[in-house]
Amino acid sequence: MDFVLFPDIGRPIRVATNNFVDYLVINYGDGFEAFSNFILFFLVQLEQVLRSANPVVVLLCIGLLTFAASRRIGLTIGMVIAMWVVGALGLWEQAMQTIAIMLVSVVLSVIIGIPLGVLASRSERFRAGLNPILDLMQTIPSFVYLIPAAMLFGLGKVPAILATVIYSAPPLIRLTDLGIRMVDTEVVEASRAFGATRWQVLRGVQIPLALPSIMQGVNQTMMMALAMVVIASMIGARGVGETVLLGLQRNDSGQGLIGGMAIVILAILFDRITQSAGHRMQAHRKVNG
Repeated sequence: MDFVLFPDIGRPIRVATNNFVDYLVINYGDGFEAFSNFILFFLVQLEQVLRSANPVVVLLCIGLLTFAASRRIGLTIGMVIAMWVVGALGLWEQAMQTIAIMLVSVVLSVIIGIPLGVLASRSERFRAGLNPILDLMQTIPSFVYLIPAAMLFGLGKVPAILATVIYSAPPLIRLTDLGIRMVDTEVVEASRAFGATRWQVLRGVQIPLALPSIMQGVNQTMMMALAMVVIASMIGARGVGETVLLGLQRNDSGQGLIGGMAIVILAILFDRITQSAGHRMQAHRKVNG
């Protein structure tokens, strides 16, 4: 009898996974379709608003948002010019599509990530069980979960959003957990000494003091969501990532460069806004302290 060094464990895993996905499609297909339509409704509405808005109005909104976050005139002008460059590259419509997908993905990540981060900060057992899942979400190749997502929700923007959430939510969960754990224990004990409940301590003390860390998590989530735009375009998400994909398919280096420049500009724009908001929160925290 020949000695087998490597038993075939790949085939059972592959068969079990396919059977599980088939089971979900057959038994819960209507539920997945309803969820897909729910997400798609909000995405389409947001995308229509952004694409139908006058570019001047969008640029003014970006300027106001940047100034509100940073209180810096130079940065505000720079971000408006950067967004104007995206339009000058001929990618304004695609940029609005990408921003809509990214914003929906970030909102879903916040809805999922902050509560999970809070739970992880309050339970060592929950945190120990969650960490391996977060490690898997951050390390597993995106194409691996794009396949079942496309089977469950079809091709298009919804599976792209779900894949983006899987990829971008872990930093927010980890930084929310870290921020709450780093809150001064003396402050927490003082609030409890005055009769505050656990919910009141969380809502009135821990989350406000952890906001800079949470904002850093939102910043990282936005950056990772933008990193997914090219991959998402492969299953029909469109946006700026489609420009890069077309450049790759047609061996058009110039088109790929233009799409890459637009993605970099969007990344800088959202990074500066969220970083500035986080810094202002940190400064406000120090002043109050």
